[in-house]
Amino acid sequence: EKNTLAAMMVGRAVNLEVEKTPPQMGEVVLKVEDLVVTDPQMQVSVDEVTFEIHAGEILGVAGVQGNGQTELVDAITGMISPVSGTISLLGTDISKSSPREITELLSAHIPEDRQRVGLVLPFPVAENLVLNTYYRPPFANGVMLNYPRILTDSKELIEKFDIRTPGPLTAVGSLSGGNQQKVIIARELSRPIKFLVASQPTRGLDVGSIEYIHKRIVEKRDEGCAVLLVSPELDEIMELADTIAVMFRGKIIAMVPADEATKEYIGLLMAGVKPDQIEKPVKRGAIEATF
Repeated sequence: EKNTLAAMMVGRAVNLEVEKTPPQMGEVVLKVEDLVVTDPQMQVSVDEVTFEIHAGEILGVAGVQGNGQTELVDAITGMISPVSGTISLLGTDISKSSPREITELLSAHIPEDRQRVGLVLPFPVAENLVLNTYYRPPFANGVMLNYPRILTDSKELIEKFDIRTPGPLTAVGSLSGGNQQKVIIARELSRPIKFLVASQPTRGLDVGSIEYIHKRIVEKRDEGCAVLLVSPELDEIMELADTIAVMFRGKIIAMVPADEATKEYIGLLMAGVKPDQIEKPVKRGAIEATF
């Protein structure tokens, strides 16, 4: 039994099934229309993609790694500019905005590569916890950093988000992968946000950290945040998403309500089988059947 094995690994009871209530969806927070993005080799990696995410909804993007998910996230978070199409966040066009401008529109980003994009490894934990707010009060007085306040706040976040570190001045690069990820989670989720991009948020982590991060993501969704979750892990998508978008060769080939999805159905879509060639799954309570 998965939960028993997980408990033996972690030393306490672990619930791998995410507990969440039906979504309470609100206004459209993110709207993507006809988006085209190229990769560094100038090949089209996001091919005329259109979708929207509502407040209180987790949209899970499923797909085998390398089908355009990375470039989709990079365009939405301002890391690269799209070739064409529009991205709107709460009614503001962010297609050509910088990462800082997008962050200031109450959005947060848990990046795919925590060490290269998410953290500055030689910097202490305290400074990594303010990487997106260090230039604003209360952490800055003009051009001067308010270091006592940065330290005070970092101690609170270390305790609240259970970051295992000798102290706030420890270099973040010396922490375990799970604790490095918790530093990013603490930084991104401790501010008021309306939109969260979580790209492979549990990659390479132990089951205890995975359970913790899943809970935090669902909490944000229940607070009315719109969440874009990208993961090659089908189990993670099935557990967390309210709606599943399947990406294949740069296109979203299907949008499936999570409560109508089965692993077999989503797995076939991920392999590039067209929706009209697959028998639609029918769920009957705990029993899944395909006709």
